[in-house]
Amino acid sequence: MIKRNVVPGLFAPPRYAHASVVEAGTRLAFLAGSVPLDAEGNLVGAGDYARQAEQVVANLEEQLRAIGSDLSQVAYTDVYVVSDEPGPLSEVWRVVEASGLSIGPHSSTLLGVSCLGYTGQLVEITATAVVPDQE
Repeated sequence: MIKRNVVPGLFAPPRYAHASVVEAGTRLAFLAGSVPLDAEGNLVGAGDYARQAEQVVANLEEQLRAIGSDLSQVAYTDVYVVSDEPGPLSEVWRVVEASGLSIGPHSSTLLGVSCLGYTGQLVEITATAVVPDQE
């Protein structure tokens, strides 16, 4: 079970929680960065922040499904965006908000970075998620 906290003494966060607490004994998954590549390894959405973010979220959903979890079970993400301007970061965050990641809402850090691992890559998301017990 995830308990999501918005701290009353801090600013009201835009669609994320200040902290996510997971009870001891729960299985956690630490996911590698989800990137904007298709199943064949081709970059999706060259030059398009929103399209790359959509592919990254879709790939994150696949990662979660493979381990028996889903976006609603994500406790924390780091969202990396290649930019030193707030506009592209906001564009990517709108995609994150529109996804199932906002159901929690999860705790997150949004970062502008100078480059990522693949040529042309603009977005990457790493995640920590709860893996519910199978009944």
